[in-house]
Amino acid sequence: MNAPVAAPPTPTPATPADTAQHARLPIRGMTCATCAGRVEHALNALPGVAATVNLADEQADLRFDPHQTSPQQLAAAVQAAGYDIRPDRRELAISGMTCATCAGRVEHALAAAPGVLRATVNLATQHAAVEGIAGLLGPAALIEAVRNAGYDATLLTGDATQQRAAEQADAARLRRLLLQVLAAAALSLPLMLPMAGIPLPGWLALLLATPVQFVIGAGFYVAAWKALRAHTGNMDLLVSLGTSAAYFYSLFLVASGGHNSLFLVATGGHNSLFGVAAGAGQHTYFEASAVVITLVLFGRWLEARTRRATGGAIRALLALRPETARVEREGGEIELSVAAVAEGDVVVIRPGERIPTDGRVLTGVSQADESLLTGESLPLDKRPGDSVTGGAINGAGLLRVQTTAVGADSTLARIIALVEGAQSHKAPVQRLVDRVAAVFVPIVLGCALVALLGWWLIGGSFASALIDAVSVLVVACPCALGLATPTALMAGTGAAARAGILIRDSEALERARELDTVVLDKTGTLTEGRPAVTEILPATADEAELLALAAAAQTGSEHPLARAILARAAGLTLPPLTEFHSLAGLGLTATVGGRRIAIGNRALMRQHDVALTLDAAAGALEAQGRSVMFVAALEPRPTLLGAIAVMDPIRRTAAAAVRRLHALGVATVLLTGDNQRTAAAVAAALGIAELRAEVLPAGKAAEIARLQRDGHCVAMVGDGVNDAPALAQADLGIAMGGGADVAVQAAGITLMRSDPMLIADAIAISRATQRKIRQNLFWAFAYNVVGIPLAGFGLLSPVIAGAAMAFSSVSVVSNALLLRRWRPAGRP
Repeated sequence: MNAPVAAPPTPTPATPADTAQHARLPIRGMTCATCAGRVEHALNALPGVAATVNLADEQADLRFDPHQTSPQQLAAAVQAAGYDIRPDRRELAISGMTCATCAGRVEHALAAAPGVLRATVNLATQHAAVEGIAGLLGPAALIEAVRNAGYDATLLTGDATQQRAAEQADAARLRRLLLQVLAAAALSLPLMLPMAGIPLPGWLALLLATPVQFVIGAGFYVAAWKALRAHTGNMDLLVSLGTSAAYFYSLFLVASGGHNSLFLVATGGHNSLFGVAAGAGQHTYFEASAVVITLVLFGRWLEARTRRATGGAIRALLALRPETARVEREGGEIELSVAAVAEGDVVVIRPGERIPTDGRVLTGVSQADESLLTGESLPLDKRPGDSVTGGAINGAGLLRVQTTAVGADSTLARIIALVEGAQSHKAPVQRLVDRVAAVFVPIVLGCALVALLGWWLIGGSFASALIDAVSVLVVACPCALGLATPTALMAGTGAAARAGILIRDSEALERARELDTVVLDKTGTLTEGRPAVTEILPATADEAELLALAAAAQTGSEHPLARAILARAAGLTLPPLTEFHSLAGLGLTATVGGRRIAIGNRALMRQHDVALTLDAAAGALEAQGRSVMFVAALEPRPTLLGAIAVMDPIRRTAAAAVRRLHALGVATVLLTGDNQRTAAAVAAALGIAELRAEVLPAGKAAEIARLQRDGHCVAMVGDGVNDAPALAQADLGIAMGGGADVAVQAAGITLMRSDPMLIADAIAISRATQRKIRQNLFWAFAYNVVGIPLAGFGLLSPVIAGAAMAFSSVSVVSNALLLRRWRPAGRP
């Protein structure tokens, strides 16, 4: 027998080098084997990459040589093939940052770490958000990158214990800063006595200034050295250079006894008021170095204290998380950590306790205070079947609740994630600030050198020239630039969260400020979303038969109108439903009790050639704001059985919300799939002039696009699955919090209460936040643009320059904190 011929080997992608790294890329957008093949081909075309793509788990398993192909190139290849990757995300707490230059350096270091696609560092929160490739985004590598840049980092896990430890560390840092300020002030105040005409011996001034410079001010030297080691500069370097120059020059004067002619200083010089006697005709500048350090530390303490207040919204939300829950197990109750509660467990909540997680009430009647979650001021009644939200406070009743969402899937966890994401996000204008911060320290050093050489050559006084240069170094403040935007974002998004408005990111804030048109869905947005049957109009069937057929068909539908019919048919015997087809924007067809029927609008009836004998009566009801559904038998021939009118009450605040939008200069458009007459009645009742009715779900996004082509900046407000494409198409999507998850995911702003007034409130807080950002940036830039030349021209002493620098960042943070006073319309 002949030996079997071996099959030729299957070609495989080139094997990467020994330095290859393994990664798993989650791919978004693949729908078939062709998609998977296209992604696989795109990845294997890169040098040093061997990849296989699994359509079932939507992941690409690959090995690649980082010396030949970077993670960014992997992501770009997937995007070029028409797909996208779902990045992994890590949050880090950064310690040691003092200014915008520091934040920029940490961001650059993280962006260069293996597997990182994007990195954002927030100076105000002292946090970094990093997105990268799953399998490559190692926390250890990220922390090492931060440490190599001269700072320290800790991975944030969201654990409650870690949060408490961070709070305690923050409070300890504030206490330590305050003690340093008090000690520095006690040593520095005697150095100011010569300003009151009381002479102070040079040796005593040296003794007082030295511990301020090298013990209390040691942190400046450590941070400056780390910056130099990373080949960059920061505010600590400016303070260290300035105060060291004043200290060591004064030390030289004391040591020389004031008799070195090279550094002789005229007593009538413009800085003589700030000198300490060292010898005949000599003045030292120990007070300049010591008082500047004291003032800078005082400014940092004030800044940390006020900056801490901007994070109050997050801390308030975190405080809502209960640590334990009482769970029914094996016929009894046991107390467990909330983290150990599983979906489907039954928890017992006593009066006054916090509800541990999301769930549905099994037994008991009570009220729940959800004010910190949704901004709703009044407690809400809770009965069996009602949903409850983790973090809310139970009222006077005992509740047994079956959990429906735990951990990261709970409402509270998602709210915290949204607020944290918005506060860590970088506003578009921040890119300008980052570019300025990157060159800020070298420019200031150059200005200080020019001041030193210029005044020395012009005036012949080295001491005066040196002190002017010190003033330039000390007055410069990159802190104010770095804090201007993030503090305003933190305060604004925090105030919005307290009112029940969740803003996804800074781009959503920016777009909300620019809106000139708001498109409003009708059902569930302007109306209650809980319609009820008001009239039944029989044609060829009696009322009971008509209602039974319609209710039986609607058992396959989740539409609010279907629930209204089912509620009206309660108690009736319904024929069996054997076939059901939903027709978007038209209605449905079904087979009920062996009869094929259609339920829907006029367009559906026309499709099936059904004669609308009740058209006039239906039109009269529609003119009163009713929605009318026609019911027809399709076999043996199309016959109208009757019609059912449903009324969805308009929300109590809808008309006031429309008026407030108009007062803000925002036009309103009603966009609905309902018929023209019903939609016109609702629009007239609310004062909405522009109306688009009988629009299919696919047509809603097209209507948004049409408005955009006309030059409008458009927001879409909706709550249903069929609103998601329009929400995504709009410049800004606003989802009602009670709506479908897909609508919430497609939106830039989520309203935690189904209250149309929050639409105008969201625009108002966005505009207020943007105003604060512009104000802060103006003052931060103006301060440096004015302060540095004044110091360079010798018009500021180091002490005044230090005080100005210390209070510049405090003023920026304090201005942002004014947003905490913002309240929604009609709230005290």
